[in-house]
Amino acid sequence: MKSSTKDQMKGTFHELKGKAKEAAGKLSNNPKLETEGTSEKIDGAIQKKVGQVKKVVGK
Repeated sequence: MKSSTKDQMKGTFHELKGKAKEAAGKLSNNPKLETEGTSEKIDGAIQKKVGQVKKVVGK
């Protein structure tokens, strides 16, 4: 599997995991967990974009 595809898959996974943590933090009134989720969601989006750029560039 190409590294661009791996980055996109991992990024999507982290986005979903972050969304789940964020929602759990909101439901349990836990701001730390909510912040962790938001951070992981953003990291996942960045990783996904890196994979898209690699795909366009051809690495």
